[in-house]
Amino acid sequence: MDYPKINVMDTIKDGFQLAIKNVLALLLLVILYVITVWIPYLNVGTTVGLYKAVIAMSRGEVVDPMSIFDKENFKFFGNFFLLMGLFSMGITAATAFMFVPGIILSIAWSLAFYLLIDKKVSPLKSLTTSYDVTLGEKWRIFFINLLVGLLIGVVCGLFTLIPKVGFVFVALTVIIGMAYAVAVEALMYRHFADKYEAMKEAGEL
Repeated sequence: MDYPKINVMDTIKDGFQLAIKNVLALLLLVILYVITVWIPYLNVGTTVGLYKAVIAMSRGEVVDPMSIFDKENFKFFGNFFLLMGLFSMGITAATAFMFVPGIILSIAWSLAFYLLIDKKVSPLKSLTTSYDVTLGEKWRIFFINLLVGLLIGVVCGLFTLIPKVGFVFVALTVIIGMAYAVAVEALMYRHFADKYEAMKEAGEL
C-alpha cells in the first residue's frame, strides 16, 4: 500500500510555527537537558524525558519541561540501554562498509527510541519497525535534518561576524536552534506515528 510521504519544506516551515507556539517550554526543556546530560544516571531519565517531550508535541499536547525529571522515565532503563547497544553495534558494523551504509541505517532506525517509549515495542522489534516505517522516505528525513543544521549553522556564522558580542548571539542561536530542532523532530514523528498506525492496521507490521 502507498502512504503519503513527509513533505520536506512544509516540515521545515511548520517547525518554526510549532517552536514559536512552545518557545518558552522548549527553551527551558533544552536548557535543563543540557545542564543534566552530564550527570550520570540522571541523564538517562532526562534523555528518555526528552523523547517523551517530542512525542507529546507530536500529539499537540502542552510540553512540560519538568517532565524530563519524571521518575517514570527510569522504567525504560533496561530496554533503553539494550536498544542503544543494538543500535550502536548495527551502526558501527554498517559504517565499516565505506561509511554511507552507516548513515542510511542510522536514518532507518531513527524512530526506534520513539517506538520503544511511545508504542511499547521491544528493542529489537523497534529497530525493524523503524526500518519498515521509514522505507522510501530516508532521503526526505536526511534533507530535513540537513536543512535544519544548515539554517542554524548559517545564522551562527553570521553572528560570529559581530565584534565582541557576537558569541552571545551564537550561544542564544544554538539554544533556540536546539528548540527548533525538537519541534521539527516532533513533526517528523507525528507523520511516522500516523504511518505506523496505518501500516499496523493494514497488517503490514
